Amino acid sequence: VLCNGMGGWRVGLVILCLYGTFAEAGGPVVPEGPAVVAPSVSWIRRVEGPLPGHLQNASPVKPRPLADIQFARLKPDAVVAIGLEPGAVSSADDLWVPQRAASAIVRIDAKSNKVDAPITVPAPPCASLSMEPARPKSTNGSVWVPSCDGATLAEVSVKHGNVSASMPLPIATPSGSIATAVGSVWVLTNAKGVLSRIDPDAHTPVAEVYVAAKPSSVAAADDALWITSEDGNVVTRVDPHTNAIIDTIKVGPRPGRVVVGEGAVWTLNRGDGSVSRIDAKSNKLVTTIAVGESIADGDIAVGAGSVWISAPGVPITRLDPGTNRVVQRFSGDGGGAIVVAHGSLWVAAGPAITWRLDPTLVAAMRPE
Repeated sequence: VLCNGMGGWRVGLVILCLYGTFAEAGGPVVPEGPAVVAPSVSWIRRVEGPLPGHLQNASPVKPRPLADIQFARLKPDAVVAIGLEPGAVSSADDLWVPQRAASAIVRIDAKSNKVDAPITVPAPPCASLSMEPARPKSTNGSVWVPSCDGATLAEVSVKHGNVSASMPLPIATPSGSIATAVGSVWVLTNAKGVLSRIDPDAHTPVAEVYVAAKPSSVAAADDALWITSEDGNVVTRVDPHTNAIIDTIKVGPRPGRVVVGEGAVWTLNRGDGSVSRIDAKSNKLVTTIAVGESIADGDIAVGAGSVWISAPGVPITRLDPGTNRVVQRFSGDGGGAIVVAHGSLWVAAGPAITWRLDPTLVAAMRPE
C-alpha cells in the first residue's frame, strides 16, 4: 500500500493515508485531498480534525520489505575474464579498468569484449580513472591514472596504449575520483580541501580551488564540477570555466562517490549507506534515500534510466529516479564495482570476472 509519503494507519481491512486530516467510514468517497486506500470498503468520508480515540494508538503501516533477487539468476550477455574495480571509465569504443594489484590498467574492447594486455603504470592506480577527449597533443584522447602510493598522475595514450607522460602529484584519498572538464584534469590533492586544476599539455597544476575538508570525489557534467566532502557532509559546485565556487549543498553523512545523470547529482553516503539526490538546476537537495549500510562502501553509477549501486555481497541495488525509491536488490557472490557504458551494465561478478548485462533485462527481473 502506498501513501505517497503521508502517514498511514491500518484499521481492520481499511488503509488510511493521512496528512493533517483523517478518514473514517460513513460518507461518499472524496476525490480530492490525501490518498485513501480502502480494500473492500467503497464508502469513506473525509473529516477534518484530530484522530478519534479509537485511532489514537493505531500502528503506522510499515512498507513491505524489498525481497532480494539472487544475482546468479541473471544471464550475462558476456563474461569477461577480468576483475572490475571501482573507477573504470569508458571511451568511444572501449572500457578501461584499473588493476591495482598489477600496477596497471586494462582496455576491454566494447564490441568484441576482448581484453587487451595490461598497460603498466608507474604505481598502483587509486581513486578512479578519467577519460579526456581528443586534443591536439592527444588525437584519440587520454586516460588519466592517479596513484596514491606513488603520488603521481599518469597519462595513458588511447591511440598508442602506453604511458605518454607522468607527473608528481599528491592524491587526497584513495577511494575518491578525478574528473576532466573544459580542457583540464581535476584532482583532489589535499585532505584539507584542495581541488587542483591540471594543464594536460604542461602536466602541471595551474589553479587551486578550496572546498570543504576531507574531500572525496569529483564529477563533471554540463559545465559544472561536483565535489563531495566529509567535513560538514556537503557537495560543492564549482564552475570549471572560472574556478569559482557556485554553491555548497548539505547531503547525507560522509558523502563519497558522486555521479551525474538521469536529471540529477547523486552521492553515495558512507556514513549510513544512503543516497542523496541534488537538483542541478536549483542546487538544492531533493531527498536522501535510505538504502542500507551494506552498500555504504560500494560503488555507484547512473544511466539506462536508473541509479545503480554495487557492494560486496549485494552486486546490484537499483534506484528508480522517477520515484526516488529502491526498486531492486540482487544478493550473492560478487559486487563492489559497477559501470554503465556502451549500452550495458558492467558488474564485478567475482575476483577475476566481470559480467556484461542488458540493463533492461535486469530491470525486468522479479523475485521468485
